[in-house]
Amino acid sequence: MAPVITLASVSPRRQELLNQIGVPHVVVGAHIDESVLPGESPHDYVQRMARGKALAVWQEQSSLPVLAADTTVVLDGLTLGKPSDRGDALGMLARLSGRTHEVLTAVALATRSGIALRVSVSSVRFRTLSAEECAAYWESGEPRDKAGAYAIQGRAAVFVESLQGSYSGVMGLPLFETVELLRAANVPYWCKMPA
Repeated sequence: MAPVITLASVSPRRQELLNQIGVPHVVVGAHIDESVLPGESPHDYVQRMARGKALAVWQEQSSLPVLAADTTVVLDGLTLGKPSDRGDALGMLARLSGRTHEVLTAVALATRSGIALRVSVSSVRFRTLSAEECAAYWESGEPRDKAGAYAIQGRAAVFVESLQGSYSGVMGLPLFETVELLRAANVPYWCKMPA
């Protein structure tokens, strides 16, 4: 089936989630500055990032609606983005250990009618992690490009004591909010996908 949207993300997880709900898509990476602005709240940040990614790709090609998302981990009101190096990742994991944090994922859909946006907020509690576990997790390679230095759908699943909210949102694309946007824009889902 022909694509019905452009996904402004090269994330394999977001592609898998769209495939799961039957949304044929093409992938175009969005290249924007992802720096947090001085004084910017995590909620404002994820919305600005999702909107910015959608608009950046929409300006390149507007033949299909453009879906973009951004995820951030929030602890004590601070944004934990992708780790810059091993030390940064281990520091993030140590701070998350034995505590509850928020995961915010904003989803934006750019169409000829403008841009619509939704935000998913989830609460994730980690069990207490040992320094050895965190180091071994870093060596797996998984946390290198993940907000908060972990992937819930990967090896870090064993860290999660509880989750309230959207599992797919913590993965990076909240499907409930995504389908709300698609339905409002008359974009189909549950399409028959190629085998």
